Amino acid sequence: MPQTFRLTLAQMNPSLGALDDNAALARQAWEAGCEAGADMVALPEMFLSGYQTQDLVKKPAFVADCMATLETLARDLTGGPALAIGAPWMAEGKLYNGYHVLKDGHVVARVFKHELPNSAVFDEMRLYSSGAISGPYRIGPLRIGSPICEDAWHPDVAEAQAESGAEILLVPNGSPYHREKYDERLNHMVARTIETGLPIIYLNMVGGQDDQVFDGGSFGLNPGGVLAFQMPLFDTSITHVDLEETPAGWRILEGDRPTRPDSLAQDYHAMVIGLRDYLAKSGFSKVLLGLSGGIDSALVAAIAADALGPENVRCVMLPSRYTSQTSLQDAAGVATGLGCRLDDLPISGPVDAATETLMPLFEGTQPDLTEENLQSRMRGLLLMALSNKFGEMLLTTGNKSEVAVGYATIYGDMAGGYNPIKDLYKTRVFAMCRWRNANHAPWMLAPAGEVIPPRVIDKPPSAELRDDQKDEDSLPPYEVLDRILEMLVDEDASVAEVVAAGFDRETVKRVEHLLYISEYKRHQAAPGVRLSKRAFWLDRRYPIVNRWRDKG
Repeated sequence: MPQTFRLTLAQMNPSLGALDDNAALARQAWEAGCEAGADMVALPEMFLSGYQTQDLVKKPAFVADCMATLETLARDLTGGPALAIGAPWMAEGKLYNGYHVLKDGHVVARVFKHELPNSAVFDEMRLYSSGAISGPYRIGPLRIGSPICEDAWHPDVAEAQAESGAEILLVPNGSPYHREKYDERLNHMVARTIETGLPIIYLNMVGGQDDQVFDGGSFGLNPGGVLAFQMPLFDTSITHVDLEETPAGWRILEGDRPTRPDSLAQDYHAMVIGLRDYLAKSGFSKVLLGLSGGIDSALVAAIAADALGPENVRCVMLPSRYTSQTSLQDAAGVATGLGCRLDDLPISGPVDAATETLMPLFEGTQPDLTEENLQSRMRGLLLMALSNKFGEMLLTTGNKSEVAVGYATIYGDMAGGYNPIKDLYKTRVFAMCRWRNANHAPWMLAPAGEVIPPRVIDKPPSAELRDDQKDEDSLPPYEVLDRILEMLVDEDASVAEVVAAGFDRETVKRVEHLLYISEYKRHQAAPGVRLSKRAFWLDRRYPIVNRWRDKG
């Protein structure tokens, strides 16, 4: 009879800093492995601490607490399968990103991450020391190599482990989502299987942490890059994977391979999870938002209702003298379609009072953007008052196009604790609303069907801060603006390259100017879900004061 090995993979959702809770999840996975007769249970990179820790891991007391919790967990787990779990570790005065294998009350193997990522949202070179490349460890009949996350994106660690006797590679990850990330991971792991001739099991975590969402999607590849199984995207899952020794070496037996959802579905799921976990891990259970009758706030309301349930979402209409009857009707249509509460809080009286208070100092001046912003800031003031009074986190509703060019009022519609659509350009907001109207999934807590009235999607966008105002009075059409921004922000293109792509130079220069002068607003903006490879914050760190302009 050929030898076999059962590996329980725990694609789970840790909470950063909740060490006892994360250890309890590890015990839950271990118990599931015990019941399934597993030889080993595996959890992702840095699972015990949560990920990414950023500079919290530089605090010695935090690291000491992580190490003590790990040692307690090791002592507690006896008489069953081995447990492999990620956690920071201090050794000989150096801090490492470690992967620890626990068995019968002891740590029987310890691997330190060798390749430290230092790009995009990762900054591990300033946090950790690079570990030496480790050889494989043996659990039962199997010698296992464990390149940790970035280690498997380069050939050296996997090759060294294969050469030193590894029979499979188990890759623990904390790999956050961005569009098309799954294909990137798959391509790198296929390369490792081809180079080493070994099966690879790629284990990723799930859940939201600040701006990042970990999307799971763990999978196994047999030599040659043949997909053996895949775990669901975005969902917690404990999966038992069987391996069998063959004359050609160990092979993963085939398992489930669920269909991957399309790009819009993945983005929407990421926004729902990002909001849900940000709230839950921050101690909030309810939200509120200003519902204007426009498309951005409608999408945020839908995301919130799907994440938390409609009963936990308060929508507030704050009409001014410039608010159209259509907007009032559309806001009511959104709230009704989602099943959310809708409060009406007119701002004309408070705005008039503020205008009268300022009149002695404004005497002799003409109305301008100041008066428009006063309306937005009054809305922010009233919404924050509701947030404070009722303990509901205020959501902001600015899309990436607006965030990029500063088409938002600081201390006004930018007020709030989280922005689910911060990394979604306006043209994608339109597409996302149409997608949500046509699609529903079990993880969505709001009703199915046309929850965003088509008129909300089809009407010309307007801030409604003056008579007959339209966004295109101040900005290029969104299909033009968004492509210019994609090139300048996401692709780091020069002005000359954008012009060569067919855009008017004056328009491109104006957009570039707005992009740079709005940096100070983004530094004070609420966090939001990262969906692209170039989200505002860790992906793109620009100076606030910057007088350089591209002369191309």
